[in-house]
Amino acid sequence: MRYLGLDLGSKTLGVATSDNTKTIASSLKTIFFKDEDYDSLIPIVNQLVKEYSVEKIILGFPKNMDNSIGSRAEIALSFKEKIEDKINIEVVMQDERLTSVISNNILINADISRKKRKKKVDGLAAQVILQSYLDYERNGFNG
Repeated sequence: MRYLGLDLGSKTLGVATSDNTKTIASSLKTIFFKDEDYDSLIPIVNQLVKEYSVEKIILGFPKNMDNSIGSRAEIALSFKEKIEDKINIEVVMQDERLTSVISNNILINADISRKKRKKKVDGLAAQVILQSYLDYERNGFNG
């Protein structure tokens, strides 16, 4: 059984998966969808849950830097409810502040071109979100 990490954007869904020991997160893919058509993602997420034997989904929670909940966080909470209702799986919200910055810095340091970075940043952000959760679950701290 694995965990699935998701980074929800307005047009993309970054996807990562854990290994079976729930130790290491790996970027899986980025799914592109019509602007804010989140309902179209539910069957895709359901397929990923089945294909990878997922027992829990870790969804990025885009809180504001002052810890308040803005419109993007409200959308993520709504998406969480849709997944739980339609797929019947636990969804855990994971603070995702700065994950896109971290992901972009990793790709810049790896000398990935700007064009290629744009295609990979969401999947890598999902990986960072999931890895943060795995580390927290294993070690009891969020780092």
